[in-house]
Amino acid sequence: MEKGQALATLAALAQDSRLDVFLMVARAGPEGLSAGRVAAALGLAPNTLTFHFNRLREANLVRARRAGRTIMYATHPGSVDSLVDYLNEYCCGAAYPALQTSREGKKKSVRCSTKVKRGDIRRKTIPLQ
Repeated sequence: MEKGQALATLAALAQDSRLDVFLMVARAGPEGLSAGRVAAALGLAPNTLTFHFNRLREANLVRARRAGRTIMYATHPGSVDSLVDYLNEYCCGAAYPALQTSREGKKKSVRCSTKVKRGDIRRKTIPLQ
């Protein structure tokens, strides 16, 4: 993931109702949910929901497919994993040289979440190099 895509993804999720929409669709799994069901559950007007889904699609977080007269929305495969990988690379990969040493010249370390296996997150301290 590139920096611009990470910014677009974070910006798309940085709105209360839009985050609720994304989380609801994500919980539904690969089959997704209809726009009508999301609107009813969250109490959003159809035009507002369309706006939110468009922002989420532009950020590559959800995808839409037509099922008869209904539009079904589901999360885009790998979108969240890509964002987490990008953020972990900069956290745990010591991408910021200015953070590598403290004011006293001592080596710093950071607390990072590392994915051991899908769904299992462990925290560890990683020295910055």
